Amino acid sequence: MSEDRSSSTNDQQKSWFERLTQAFNDEPRSREDIIKLLEAAVKSDIIDRDAFTIVEGALEVSEVQARDIMIPPSQMVVIRSEDDPKTSIRKVIDSSHSRFPVVGEEPDEILGVLLAKDLLPLLFKDEDIVMDDILSCLRPANFIPESKRLNVLLNDFRTKRYHMALVLDEYGSVSGLVTIEDVLEQIVGEIEDETDREENEDIQTTDEDDVFLVPALCPVEDFNEYFKASFSEEEFDTIGGILVQQFGHVPVRGEEIIFGGMNFYVLKSDGRRVKTIKVSRLNTEATE
Repeated sequence: MSEDRSSSTNDQQKSWFERLTQAFNDEPRSREDIIKLLEAAVKSDIIDRDAFTIVEGALEVSEVQARDIMIPPSQMVVIRSEDDPKTSIRKVIDSSHSRFPVVGEEPDEILGVLLAKDLLPLLFKDEDIVMDDILSCLRPANFIPESKRLNVLLNDFRTKRYHMALVLDEYGSVSGLVTIEDVLEQIVGEIEDETDREENEDIQTTDEDDVFLVPALCPVEDFNEYFKASFSEEEFDTIGGILVQQFGHVPVRGEEIIFGGMNFYVLKSDGRRVKTIKVSRLNTEATE
């Protein structure tokens, strides 16, 4: 019996490899053909769903540009050259990030990148830390265009050994930043560590007027109460569920939609589920 089962498994694997070889020999060759073949392999239990997701992400990453995943300026944590040292150090500690763009007097004047670990020697100085001490620790900033493909960017990260790039628009202004973690998450999904906030955190205000950050797991009841909205609480438990229904698919970062008199912008998503949404109310003229 075990020999028969082994023979069946070998035949199944042989069939899989024959089909894979055939897929690369036939014309036309397309990413869609490969995805269909991999989906068949998942159904046949030749590869698991996690492996399929990683391969699919690796295939899709060449079609994604830096502008599609970049962190917008409103969400960037930056160190300002005019800040006092205590403010800067406190910002580093509170954010739990490891790298920070340092800006000069003008918003687009990037002086360099500060690594949190480079601050450690300064903390053991006998004399008080001054801002010049912090500025002396800066590393060169790396700039990329919004149109840069993620597969090319990932190769740059690996070969040139830097982990963060500032994104420039067509006018040369900073329009966001991208980290190596952002790129890898497009392939393997969300990467979380012990410093990440819980996804069910409260609704947060932002520096923009009447713009809020909302976790997708926010209960519809809480959302309605906070925004004085009237979304149905019967069909879905979370605002993320309602959002997916409105889109008709799981939206990716950068997609936005207007409904219920509000604008919903997907700020964080791994392609399988929405994580964080930026919500803003529309004015009366826009909704009429």
